[in-house]
Amino acid sequence: MRVLVVDDHEELAETVAAGLRREGMAVDVVFDGAQALLRTWDNGYDVVVLDRDLPVVHGDDVCRRMIEQGTHSRVLMLTAAGTIENRVQGLSMGADDYLPKPFAFAELVARIRALARRAQPPVPPVLTHGDLHLDPALRTVTRAGRRLLLSPKEFTVLELLLSARGAVVSPERLLERGWDEATDPFTQTVKVTVSRLRQKLGDPPVIETVPRGGYRI
Repeated sequence: MRVLVVDDHEELAETVAAGLRREGMAVDVVFDGAQALLRTWDNGYDVVVLDRDLPVVHGDDVCRRMIEQGTHSRVLMLTAAGTIENRVQGLSMGADDYLPKPFAFAELVARIRALARRAQPPVPPVLTHGDLHLDPALRTVTRAGRRLLLSPKEFTVLELLLSARGAVVSPERLLERGWDEATDPFTQTVKVTVSRLRQKLGDPPVIETVPRGGYRI
């Protein structure tokens, strides 16, 4: 899941981003509306967590312009302006959800995951392939009834491959969806992550390498 956090309160933005990364999300952070528009133009985020009172370009204008640009990103407004009137205004201008500050982090995570599901084609609540089962909601993976302990990136790669339903997923696509913009695009991190994932999944192998294509299950 790819998420953009936009908030001019830098400490809060970095704290939220760190927490979301611990939940296995790939998170980028910017601190003003102009940078938010540049990022959403260049990257396909599942969810944009957007403060309203932003410098340079107001959060309301960011939301409007995202819609005008035809972005498919879902917008979660996260702001101190939490009256009913504020919420109605935010939703009326195109936001998909609205969460006032202060907030419970667990609720923020749940709302982001719910919005991300809407941004993607529908998938079964539990992804399966033979005796392999992945539950995105519970963040669990089992094979032949045995619980597998995966790192957040390993879980993300496996979820993307299972969600593709047999289609080939390129390393570039895995990198785009599973890592943030700070990752070197020429890194071997995808290859290393897939290798570790294969080891944990055990035999018989389920991840196939497609020459000059990528990976598939």
